Amino acid sequence: MNKFELPTLPYAYNALEPHFDEETMTIHHQRHHQAYVDNLNKAIETNQRLEQIMPQVSKLSPAIRNNGGGHYNHSLFWKILSPSAKTEPTGKLADEINSTFGSLDKLKEEINKAGVTQFGSGWAWLYVKYNGTIAITATANQDNPLMDTQLTDRGLPILGVDVWEHAYYLKYRNKRADYLDAFWSVLDWEAVERNYEEALAKIK
Repeated sequence: MNKFELPTLPYAYNALEPHFDEETMTIHHQRHHQAYVDNLNKAIETNQRLEQIMPQVSKLSPAIRNNGGGHYNHSLFWKILSPSAKTEPTGKLADEINSTFGSLDKLKEEINKAGVTQFGSGWAWLYVKYNGTIAITATANQDNPLMDTQLTDRGLPILGVDVWEHAYYLKYRNKRADYLDAFWSVLDWEAVERNYEEALAKIK
């Protein structure tokens, strides 16, 4: 059976300074994400990919839901961050954002609101619904819109921002809103655009 592995970051731990600090990035990746991978491997033996596990996670153990979600969510999170981020979307995704939310600024406002108002630990998401439209939601703990435990707001995540305290507390303390504002400075819209195109291809 295949074992899940911690993905290598495509940038140095200090590359996202001053927005995301080196100490937080190191601990977040090496300790928190590694723990999800280790615990997932203890909980499951499978040749399935995470994308195959998430939609049937309600039939599996809480350990698989929590640690599988943690591995999936963080793997996506690292990929959409960059020290040389494309700061605005273009093309089809930009058109969809403007059509759905009115503007990029409005989308940012809505995602920030979802992140700030998520009680306790969780994530804020931009995702593609199975009808091809985009939407914003928040999930608790390590849940995500791909999971069949979500009664509503299901689809394919293309942007996720971690609002667990371990993602920001060393630098931003209890100021989650400041952390969310900083997120936009290191979000790479080129990566989100790739996720969007891949999501559309999967639902066709």
